[in-house]
Amino acid sequence: MTVLQSLDRYYGRMAARKEAQPLGFSREKISFRVILSAAGEPVGIRDLREGGGKKLSPRLLEVPAAVKRTVAIVPNLLWDKTAYVLGRTAGTGGRTAQEHAAFKAANLALIADSDDEGLAAFRRFLEAWHPGRFDAAPFTAGMLDTNVVFALEGETADLHEREAALRLLAAGAGASSAGHRSCLVTGIAAAPARLHPTIKGVLGAQSSGASLVSFNLDAFTSYGKAQGDNAPTSEAAAFRYGAALNRMLDRGSRNRLPRPVGDASLVFWADTSASVSEAQAQAAEDFFASMAEPPDDATEAALIRGKLEALAEGRPIEDAQPGLAPGTRFHVLGLSPNAARLSVRYWLDDTFEAFAVRLAGHYAALRIEPPPWRGKLPSVARLLVRTTAVQEKF
Repeated sequence: MTVLQSLDRYYGRMAARKEAQPLGFSREKISFRVILSAAGEPVGIRDLREGGGKKLSPRLLEVPAAVKRTVAIVPNLLWDKTAYVLGRTAGTGGRTAQEHAAFKAANLALIADSDDEGLAAFRRFLEAWHPGRFDAAPFTAGMLDTNVVFALEGETADLHEREAALRLLAAGAGASSAGHRSCLVTGIAAAPARLHPTIKGVLGAQSSGASLVSFNLDAFTSYGKAQGDNAPTSEAAAFRYGAALNRMLDRGSRNRLPRPVGDASLVFWADTSASVSEAQAQAAEDFFASMAEPPDDATEAALIRGKLEALAEGRPIEDAQPGLAPGTRFHVLGLSPNAARLSVRYWLDDTFEAFAVRLAGHYAALRIEPPPWRGKLPSVARLLVRTTAVQEKF
């Protein structure tokens, strides 16, 4: 099974757990919400950032899928950074007027015929707004260059969450001039994605994200097929694999090792099947995480050590770790930065037993008496920093 096919399958698990954003949406860092009156007047600002003191962080919200920007001026729908939405930036802003004009045109085209109260308010706001208005309340300089969304006064849902907005966005997403091709991920004939999703969270890669799949030079053109037509992947499949990978790369994700292995950010996941339940797949993921990054708690570390010793002695994995299903398919993906795209450092695909036995054998080969590390197992990252990193820095 290829990387993309496996990620596409994992998206199905996310959807079953109610963790997956719908097609056409992505999770983006949003800092502020602009509250509009029915007349389209900005009457309030809600700070959505999280944290304490001066260390405030944007909140991840599901918004209409972010566009891919290089040098072109391309606006998002119903949200964006202040240069696009309000025509204001903290920098010199050489293109701010054009960015704002593009945002206004694209969003007015989207909602032009809508009679929804919230979207009508947004239309009035866009028609009346001029960048100089930012200098008055309720706007503040701290909003500049952050991402903002909109909501109607007295309502909790953002404009992009309204039923009318969802219908318009779905209609736009479904319109494609590209001919249907057989998708290399699903095998189903569909319109191919011209550009693949941006992947965020890989250490060392661009903070705005990088592509796992891209064809951005003439040298990559095959038989006159440009960009995504080189390796046709349906828009739906591209969205699903991107959504699944971005979720696993989130900081604090249970499917990601907290530290890189070398220059590779590492994610891992198991497959469900007719014989492997969601709970059993999660049990495999949790056990792998504890083996690769053992807990600091001495008691928990001793439990992990005992289980690994049992595996190294040839005991069945279900005996060493109850709750696991024999034959569970498991995947490990290591991604490294490489200019504007990502490199697959390694892709490991096998039964979970194979991974567990190899890790158990690895720790068995390291065993010495008396045991160092106060009886704890050294994590893969800790071994790496002790043996190769200059000045023992991660």
